[in-house]
Amino acid sequence: MKSSSAIYLLFGTFFMAAGYGATFLISFYLHSRGLSDSDVGFTLGFALVGTLIGVPLVGWLSGIINAARFTVLAALAMATGFILLGTATEAAGNITFLAVTLIGLGWGIFYISGPMALSDRVSDAQRGSWFTCFSAFQMAGICGTPILLSMAMKGLAFDIKTVYLIVGCTAIFAALLLASFERKEPLLKNKPKLRSWVRNIKVIKSSAAIKPIIMVGLGGGLFSAIMAFQVFLTQNSDSKAETFYAFHVTTVVCARIFLARHLTKIKREKLIPALMLCLIIGILCLFGIQQHRAFHILSAVLTGLGYGLVYPVIQTWAINSSEQIHRHAVMTWFVLAYFLGIFGFPALGEWIVAAAGKNAFISVVAALACMELLVAIFPQAKVRRQKPAYLKS
Repeated sequence: MKSSSAIYLLFGTFFMAAGYGATFLISFYLHSRGLSDSDVGFTLGFALVGTLIGVPLVGWLSGIINAARFTVLAALAMATGFILLGTATEAAGNITFLAVTLIGLGWGIFYISGPMALSDRVSDAQRGSWFTCFSAFQMAGICGTPILLSMAMKGLAFDIKTVYLIVGCTAIFAALLLASFERKEPLLKNKPKLRSWVRNIKVIKSSAAIKPIIMVGLGGGLFSAIMAFQVFLTQNSDSKAETFYAFHVTTVVCARIFLARHLTKIKREKLIPALMLCLIIGILCLFGIQQHRAFHILSAVLTGLGYGLVYPVIQTWAINSSEQIHRHAVMTWFVLAYFLGIFGFPALGEWIVAAAGKNAFISVVAALACMELLVAIFPQAKVRRQKPAYLKS
């Protein structure tokens, strides 16, 4: 893949991630229009439904519609959702439900089809550095957008509907960039067919790819824990959640951009445990928030390094360790595991917080990180791999 073509995918990814980042303001949008907390939660549930529809949809249809084209459809779905929110006259209703579902659908489709389109166009040796670069642009869009949009609302006096119309336009621009990428980097056309990614789990669970899939599910739970519960963790201290977000995101983006080419030179068996230990120490630093704010900043930096770098490493591991015919299925299960962790842990976290308090919550999060480390280093039984049919005599 040419670097000149990759620019279209990377900046298309940035603007798509910016759309996802704008969803952090949806609760404000709904509250500002008079909805209660329960109504907001119910409405946001449609985004989850859309996301969980989008991921398996790509898994099944990627053999008929190539992944790069799916990214364009994802951007158009997201754009439509934000434009509907920007023009809706009712605070809640079918239009709002449809809009939120389309945004979730667009993000779910893109979150799997973007890496899939990239993976299909690079070699195994190149995949690690490209995934790291891709995820840097993604993180920059996700975390930078809420800050920029808040500044626009305060400094330029834009209302939230105007902001969402602007976001809708940027998603259309993303669609144009992604369509240009597909045109500049075409793939050979194969015979169209549905991909039965669900049944492939029988093969995947016996392969090396199962370990990074389990790890990303645990990692998704960790990420949601350290990001979604920052306000709770900083209560009765001098620290602020915004400080954590700023240091964490800056660390992740800088590490992914400047360390990408160097990570591929380190053996995975040494790199992943080192990054996981960094993540575990960062989580343990949360115990010191009440004593000094420096522990909070140190936690942000260490978790940014640990989680921020281990994600593209295990993503590369999952794909490179699987056979070519199973790679789209592996990517589908990888993304599904991630979303299950992201959406599943907050409910458990809320229960832990209510039942046992802050220290117990941090202990559970640290235990999850230790489990992820154990999955990485625990030896897997060797399974004899069958030769592909075209190699059999």
